[in-house]
Amino acid sequence: MSNIKIVPLGGVRENGKNMYVVEVDEEIFILDCGLKYPENELLGIDIVIPDFSYLLENADRIVGIFLTHGHADAIGALPYLLEKIEVPVFGTELTIELAKLNVEGYPQTKNFTDFHVIDEFTEIDFAHGIVSFFRTTHTIPDSVGISIKTDVGNIVYTGDFKFDQSAIPMYQTDYARLAEIGKEGVLALLSDSTNAENVAQVVSERQIAEEVYDTFNYWEGRIIVASVASNIQRVQQVLEAAHKAHRKVVLTGHDLERIIRTAMKLGKIELPSEDLLITTKEMKNFSPEELVILETGRMGEPIKSLQKMATSRHRTVTIQEGDLVYITTTPSIAMETTLAKTEDMIYRAGGVVKSISDNMNVSGHGNQNDLKLMLNLMKPTYFAPIQGEYRVLAAHADLAHELGIPYKNIFITGRGDIMEYTKDRMRMAGTTEAGNVMIDGLGIGDIGNIVLRDRKILSEDGIFVAVATISRKEKKIVAKPQITSRGFVYVKTSQDLMEEGAKIVATIIEDHLQKSDFEWSKLKQDIREQLSRYLFEQTKRRPVILPVITETNQRKK
Repeated sequence: MSNIKIVPLGGVRENGKNMYVVEVDEEIFILDCGLKYPENELLGIDIVIPDFSYLLENADRIVGIFLTHGHADAIGALPYLLEKIEVPVFGTELTIELAKLNVEGYPQTKNFTDFHVIDEFTEIDFAHGIVSFFRTTHTIPDSVGISIKTDVGNIVYTGDFKFDQSAIPMYQTDYARLAEIGKEGVLALLSDSTNAENVAQVVSERQIAEEVYDTFNYWEGRIIVASVASNIQRVQQVLEAAHKAHRKVVLTGHDLERIIRTAMKLGKIELPSEDLLITTKEMKNFSPEELVILETGRMGEPIKSLQKMATSRHRTVTIQEGDLVYITTTPSIAMETTLAKTEDMIYRAGGVVKSISDNMNVSGHGNQNDLKLMLNLMKPTYFAPIQGEYRVLAAHADLAHELGIPYKNIFITGRGDIMEYTKDRMRMAGTTEAGNVMIDGLGIGDIGNIVLRDRKILSEDGIFVAVATISRKEKKIVAKPQITSRGFVYVKTSQDLMEEGAKIVATIIEDHLQKSDFEWSKLKQDIREQLSRYLFEQTKRRPVILPVITETNQRKK
């Protein structure tokens, strides 16, 4: 009988960063390898990826990485893992092409070629499990779920999904295959919980396509569409609606162009007419009512690009009187405040804002009825809600319990929690290291809580720098302390504060120079502590204090 472990390294109690490890005896299967974009408090951080420590420790047991779809939350961390461990990567045609774009764009992995294209009919036999796939409906073509067949039942990972009875063939769910997997017997189901609190029916993509066309048809001015680059279905709807409304489409996001060109090459996006797309330079040849500008922004985030358009800082487009800004993406809860500020900026610039979610429930993830249907089709013995913050995982757990799964068989896990199946029973079996790894520029994991804390303080209270030169040999201060400040106080009106700060530093240095056990670390720590105490008494603020003490050796002539 197989010994099975399931370990989420990301994607639980958070939005994005999906990565799940399934161990069957000596083999490790990695399901998705995604990233997430940082929340506002992660100052300066570009992206966040999973901690690969557990995988590095067990690298010789990994048989492959299996991808469900081509969004960043499923494939975005691939380059960072493949830099450390070279293992085969499996995915559908479009998913693999988008994964290649990610991997080739990273210098350390640009020569990686071990990609394997699969489809819903593929079965891959390994020593301890058979991996197969089933088609699902999401906002990008070629989305699949994954099933690992073991001698004690299937382990099923749904990936992102919803059920849409009117989906076009490229996006249709394979209901028969789902039922077949359920009949074979599902030991454990890992299911998307993103929309678990939503009782309203998610509208079909056909209804959304009609809404997009109606909007394009009635608006008499220019239309700027904000979309996520990898939402291929929405991009297709925009192209078709623009064609019907006799408008030309301008692509402004670099990510969007790469993704669209890739999808077009594979036949996943169809241009309604060859002359539909125009360049930004050609915009001047058309009147506003003939134009649609499709904007995705850097790394698929269009909201910040809209802000630049509204404040004349965008490289090609400025929002003007009569423009409609049409937001066709549903922002996360964390982005709601930012979106509200962006809308205000757009109205100030003379534009009008319309959101596709204003009058319809739009999502690429299933509502409560969809989640119940998946549970009923799978009929799992054990259930682990994944993909979402704790409240949605708990809501999904309650839905599973309503359908007859006892709470003792439902596991709301955290990152690094180990679910283990031994002796005919699934139980929690400890934890492994699985924190966040933050990417800042070229730095990978070199930004920790201390650095983030300092960045937060700098952003709130600024920096206070004390510079002095000393001679330990002569036990004296060679150059008196000079104080500079940035983001703390206005220097010209705070001379007394600066002078007193310089006196405090001078006194501390003189005291330390007289000691026989002089230590640089103690000197600087004393300066930080005493200056911090004084500045807080005077201003009720705590800036970052940076002592810069240098030593000179004066030679006698």
